Amino acid sequence: MSTVGELMTSEVLTVAPEDTIGETAQKMVELGVSSAVVSDYGRLIGIVTERDLTRAVAGRVHTSEARVREWMTADPLTLSKDSTPAEAAKIMLEHGFRHVPIVEEDHTIGIVSIRDVARWSTEED
Repeated sequence: MSTVGELMTSEVLTVAPEDTIGETAQKMVELGVSSAVVSDYGRLIGIVTERDLTRAVAGRVHTSEARVREWMTADPLTLSKDSTPAEAAKIMLEHGFRHVPIVEEDHTIGIVSIRDVARWSTEED
């Protein structure tokens, strides 16, 4: 049986809560990712996604002034690397998430996306 540890992306963009949403959006575009984990002294405190950035822009904030901490989802639901892809899918469907951080002792070790789970589901047949 697969685990999310096998599906996750281990190279995760990490930003600080005091970073601006403009800086974060630029990093996301440069790396081709749609989410970033927010870390404070190495501890996961939130996640910021394309949806959050869209909400900020729609709210007419200045991207060079608005801080990640204002727009992130604080204390996101997480999974361990030993969790199943089905558990990830359940969390995503129940809460409308597209990304779930994978953590060990409050430190992010990866992220699993809805795309990862969809790929897994087509390969399981």
